[in-house]
Amino acid sequence: MSEKKGFFSRLKDGLTKTRDNFVAGIDNIFNGFSEIDDDFYEELEEVLIMADIGVNTTSKIIANLQQKVKEQKIKEISVCKQLLIDSIKDQMRVDEHAYDYENETSVVLLIGVNGVGKTTSVGKLAGQFKNNGKKVILAAADTFRAAAIEQLTEWANRAGVELISGQEGGDPAAVVYDAVNAAKARKADILLCDTAGRLHNKKNLMEELRKISRVITREYEEAEVRTLLVIDATTGQNGLQQAREFSEVADVSGIVLTKLDGTAKGGIVISIKNELGIPVKLIGVGEQIDDLQPFDSRSFVTALFERTDKGEEQANEADHTGDE
Repeated sequence: MSEKKGFFSRLKDGLTKTRDNFVAGIDNIFNGFSEIDDDFYEELEEVLIMADIGVNTTSKIIANLQQKVKEQKIKEISVCKQLLIDSIKDQMRVDEHAYDYENETSVVLLIGVNGVGKTTSVGKLAGQFKNNGKKVILAAADTFRAAAIEQLTEWANRAGVELISGQEGGDPAAVVYDAVNAAKARKADILLCDTAGRLHNKKNLMEELRKISRVITREYEEAEVRTLLVIDATTGQNGLQQAREFSEVADVSGIVLTKLDGTAKGGIVISIKNELGIPVKLIGVGEQIDDLQPFDSRSFVTALFERTDKGEEQANEADHTGDE
């Protein structure tokens, strides 16, 4: 059996398009300027914005960089580059308690527009939790999309976990009610709920999510509830707008960013936390179950800039060993 690539290697491969777009531009600037002046900052700002980091986040990164350069009286371009990398890492730190729900009795709602990989993310998480010895139940609460229940059934079978579903076009809150009772009866560790993605009808979506929340609070008060918003990385700044709109109708505790391997717009990872104060908790870089992993800002930036020697790469792989 051939050795499977570790997640860090897959992450590095997955970020190729973003790296080609982003790091190549940064390298051109740092190689093309001999001194740190206004022109240098202007060019750097343009590259960051073009990489879908966003205007506001770029402004903060540049201001932070200028301040550090001034305070530390830095003249050398190479030192300035390391400060930039450190500044980007700082923008993306995830709270140390971000994954506590994995070790508690939890209900995790996944929300997002259709087509972002929501149902697939539910399935991947189910497989991972099951492999880690957790008792998992899935709730097919997206009763509006024709193929959603069928797709989730496939994932449930693949992961070997129980699925609670209802009729197509039925009441999503009723499905969650049945799933909560099943989770309690089976003493499940985690209940994962797929939901509908009808953002174009905010009023209905808001009411639906409120109804689901009321059911969980009333029937399963001992459970921790987390709402994860799934965003397709290939949509870039449009994904950021989706996050803003969903934040208006739900208490979003984290972002699941899918399809990072298919985009040059990976800079959205940096802007989401900064613009909305919502951390990216999981990132997806492929089709396999373990291609969805907890987000680690240090590994992400290291993979993005790809300036690792063999020892550092092995250290990054070791950091993810527990996640495989």
